[in-house]
Amino acid sequence: MADIYELQLTLDLPGSLPPQDLALLRWHLGEEGGRQDDGYAYPLWGDRGPALRIGGALVGELCSDGPQWALTVRQEAHPDEFEDLRRMVLWLCARTTTVGTVGYLRFHESHVPDVLVAEAGAVRSAVLRVEKVLESATEVIPGPFA
Repeated sequence: MADIYELQLTLDLPGSLPPQDLALLRWHLGEEGGRQDDGYAYPLWGDRGPALRIGGALVGELCSDGPQWALTVRQEAHPDEFEDLRRMVLWLCARTTTVGTVGYLRFHESHVPDVLVAEAGAVRSAVLRVEKVLESATEVIPGPFA
């Protein structure tokens, strides 16, 4: 249980996504009407509620605004799942309309994540370099704090 990571994904997908792709996504999100495919043993992002190790809540949402789909995932992940997660993230990044940062993977005891960047139908991992440790939220988010 100690090897837990936080996986967060936020990306857009085209509204023209084929029905079988939507069904696979829905299955991974634990939604009814989805179907299992391509050798996955269980849905990767079906957990909801309080996160046990990473804090906050576990979520998985796929919403449509008409011309495109929006996907948001925040889940706990174990290294035993990394092969399936890698395959699914590569699959998503080959289809996303988002360019740039699409999420991150962070060891639950780490303060700095590995960022996932979508570029030209592929994804790469970028490690953030911390140049300066900020002392307060006011240095990150300008404005008055009570």
